[in-house]
Amino acid sequence: MEKHQSILDLHPGLIWGFALTVIIMLLLDLGIFNKKSHEVSSKEATLWSVVWISLSMIFSGVVYWVFNKADSHELAVEKFTQYQAAYWIEKALSVDNLFVFILVFGFFKVPKYLHHKVLFWGIIGALIFRAIFIFAGVEIINLTFLPEMLVFGEPVRINVVMTLFGLFLMYAGVKSWGGGHADEDEDYSNTAGAKLIKSFWKVSDGYDGDKFFTIQNGIKMATPLLVVVSVIEFTDVLFAVDSIPAIFAISNDPFILYTSNIFAILGLRSLYFLLANFIYMFSKLSYGLAVILTFIGIKMLIAPWFHVPSPVSLSIVGGVLIISVIISLLFPDKKKNI
Repeated sequence: MEKHQSILDLHPGLIWGFALTVIIMLLLDLGIFNKKSHEVSSKEATLWSVVWISLSMIFSGVVYWVFNKADSHELAVEKFTQYQAAYWIEKALSVDNLFVFILVFGFFKVPKYLHHKVLFWGIIGALIFRAIFIFAGVEIINLTFLPEMLVFGEPVRINVVMTLFGLFLMYAGVKSWGGGHADEDEDYSNTAGAKLIKSFWKVSDGYDGDKFFTIQNGIKMATPLLVVVSVIEFTDVLFAVDSIPAIFAISNDPFILYTSNIFAILGLRSLYFLLANFIYMFSKLSYGLAVILTFIGIKMLIAPWFHVPSPVSLSIVGGVLIISVIISLLFPDKKKNI
């Protein structure tokens, strides 16, 4: 085990710095820059994408600085690359979400000026659910190591959960080869998120500006906007089934996993507005994601015998993403009306 398994062992106050940064940025986003619902331009989306990616890269530098100052350069590099690998894996897998977001918004005919508000509240839900998944997952993994045994003549400790995750990710990688997750024929009005809202409130036929509730004939009703937010929340939970197990193969430090995951998710909104009109240019990315999921699954399965260093994982993930994007740009699908 590492001498300092978590960055919080060295700098406990860092969690408050991270939390304060996220809160301030969200308040600025909602309370100042997007106080009034409006359609987000490509220029604005580009600016926010740069801001979120820059904040994430700065934080990865903080991770390196803390470990390099208090421990060793080797461990600092390991933690830095763990953060980077987890961030880019989540970022890449999140691109798949964009296809579904586009379909959901189209299915419910959500006006473009309301897209940002839906995604904002979707992010708030992600902050909560990702924390539960990651911190609970790390604890469960720590509790599910089998006693040391001889396998192929080598003494090893196999983890039940990591083995199951590895098998699942290999299956998910093979299943998603070239296909992605988006289903253009799905009836999103009958998904779990939509049914949850409908079980508590009647839903009005139309939108009432950016309101989640409206009054019709003296009856308080949910608007379709609340239904869309619920559908987006449940969609994120489903996608977390792929992405969260994937990052467990990178690190067992919950703080690094959570912060990298959240920074990637926070930047997803601006990435949506930036790429929504050009998503066809990344048509081959699903092949790259399939390769990444399969690689991570294999990494989990062989972990008791062979440890793939984080710098190697980062290089493979980064290389696959770059190649898949380049191929997408060289051989793009014809642009579709989305």
